[in-house]
Amino acid sequence: MKKFVKKYIKNLMSTLEEIDITAVTQIIDALENVQGRIYIVGNGGSAATASHMVNDLGVGLKRRSIRNFDVESLSDNTPVCSAIANDIGYKNVFYMQLKDKINKNDILIAISCSGNSPNIIKAVNYSKKQGAKIIGLSGFDGGKLKKKSDINFHVQTAKDEYGLVEDMHMILDHIIYTYYIKKKKQ
Repeated sequence: MKKFVKKYIKNLMSTLEEIDITAVTQIIDALENVQGRIYIVGNGGSAATASHMVNDLGVGLKRRSIRNFDVESLSDNTPVCSAIANDIGYKNVFYMQLKDKINKNDILIAISCSGNSPNIIKAVNYSKKQGAKIIGLSGFDGGKLKKKSDINFHVQTAKDEYGLVEDMHMILDHIIYTYYIKKKKQ
């Protein structure tokens, strides 16, 4: 057990050392300049990350009078997601929520470990057509999301290393959140 834990920590540390700092600064710059709403989408653990990002970037910064982002996780409304999935298919869960809503002033943060989730890619394709900026958070080899994103925070790992990828996506959230906290104190 100890050997496994040490190896996981070692893998996480080496993955941390590979963070694309340019991508992180580009993401913060995009957030600084957003003129509309920020939508965040993800499935499974990535949906939890999307919710956590909304908590940090939305309420967390607002209650500290730091920044008032208009941010929403499209994964959070279970009745809406299940109705869309049941009525017109799971691949439409995010697209249908964005349809006739997202525009060129908005940002879509799409989170997908594989980068190939059909519902994420459909939302990305639609959002790009509307002129929205796409920030992709991907893992493994990046899949389609890596290629379609305007800014991509990519965590290169072996296929199925969900834990490391999801850890890194949460660390990105906390880097951004902490940046704003520290910036206020300056």
